Amino acid sequence: MATAYCMKCRTKVVIRNPRQITLKNNRPAVQGVCSLCGTKVFRIGKL
Repeated sequence: MATAYCMKCRTKVVIRNPRQITLKNNRPAVQGVCSLCGTKVFRIGKL
């Protein structure tokens, strides 16, 4: 279960629908949706 900090909720939340992406500088990241409010959340690092 991947977690990220939601800027809207101001808490750490579980990422819903996480997907692995690669940044322009070839660093791995995880992008998904906040499980509480539905805002897009993002975390640098592997899943």
